[in-house]
Amino acid sequence: MKILVVGGGGREHALADALSRSSNVEIYSVMRKENPGIAALSADVYICTETDIHRVADYAEAHGIEYAVIGPEAPLEAGLANELTARGISCIGPQKEAARLETDKEFCRNLMRDHGIEGCPGYQAFHDPGEACRYIDAHDADLAIKPIGLTGGKGVKIMGEHLDCAGAKAYIREIGGEVVLEERLIGEEFTLMAFVDGTHLVPMPLVQDHKRAYEGDVGPNTGGMGSYSMEDHSFPFVTDADRNRAFAIMEKVIAALNAEGLPYVGFLYGQFMNTTDGPKVIEFNARFGDPEAMNLLALLTSDFAEILVKMAAGTLTPADVSFAQQASVCKYLVPEGYPDAPQNGQRLSIGDYGDAKLFFANISLKEGVYYTQTSRTLAFVGLGDSLAEAEMQAQQAAESVTGAVRYRRDIGTLEVLEKRISHMRDIR
Repeated sequence: MKILVVGGGGREHALADALSRSSNVEIYSVMRKENPGIAALSADVYICTETDIHRVADYAEAHGIEYAVIGPEAPLEAGLANELTARGISCIGPQKEAARLETDKEFCRNLMRDHGIEGCPGYQAFHDPGEACRYIDAHDADLAIKPIGLTGGKGVKIMGEHLDCAGAKAYIREIGGEVVLEERLIGEEFTLMAFVDGTHLVPMPLVQDHKRAYEGDVGPNTGGMGSYSMEDHSFPFVTDADRNRAFAIMEKVIAALNAEGLPYVGFLYGQFMNTTDGPKVIEFNARFGDPEAMNLLALLTSDFAEILVKMAAGTLTPADVSFAQQASVCKYLVPEGYPDAPQNGQRLSIGDYGDAKLFFANISLKEGVYYTQTSRTLAFVGLGDSLAEAEMQAQQAAESVTGAVRYRRDIGTLEVLEKRISHMRDIR
């Protein structure tokens, strides 16, 4: 079976790695820059901009690809799933219209409002910077400022945390006024992802990402500095009722898309804020998260290719999906200066990283030597019977790397977990 992986980051390396554990699978890959980890697992590699949908589809057709897995959001927005489907290639990734759940924040909020789906924060969408700024002046409250389109996970600014009132209005003008202004949610974040076959959803373990650049959750937002999950697949600050409510919201969203004539096949990422009133939707992503994909696919014990086939056929059941009862910790190594001024082209060396899993992201390999590029470099995932064991494995692996890179030592630590538990206890 020939399966195409689209994208060249850490998430896509995790996708390819999971497929490599399946039987009778031949992996092909398309990416803008060569990822050495994906290339090593692939029968063939095509270097091409992932949003050049006709060239990607031509390549898939020429190589007899049967299934395509789309990693990043940009090719989804460009309509790659539409083009592949039109050519008879089964696609794991929603078509452009359904992917608006991620690529158009106004569409997402309106869909939840129009279908009466709980968990939607109060919001107002704007297409004029003046109107948005006047709204801020008229409301004596901190707000979340969300550009309507894609921002690579870095565009959301929170008043009272990232910006004051004047800074918020300046930011709105800077991005052209195409924004959704939402009530600021207070609580603890968690992510619930699911496999979706068009109708049925099968949930994955809960995972929590760390977007802030520096330890202690300070600094600018990034694409994600790392993430962790627990051995029981939940969190101490998320009750069973919270988790069930979050999953019910995701099921209703897929039902709403179907009611709108927009069937959804792919991975659905639900980012929630657990508040005093239960989980509220921060956002949905129309694909696996990065770094969260590395945590979850490292834990997956089912045949990943079989899951994809059943997703495409609309026959996926919970019995088809299983995960190891272990904790996972992912730590991203990034270039010095990331995210504002990353040091590009710096040599690095990877030592003995033990039993951790290594995933390459934005890295180049020349004559046997690795070099940093302008985004996140590589990640290690540690697995263990406890969070402490998984964190130690990931930490020791991260310490094996020398060069102009850094990482957050605090991700997956019990100290950070206890802060989450205490905060949730305080607000409830």
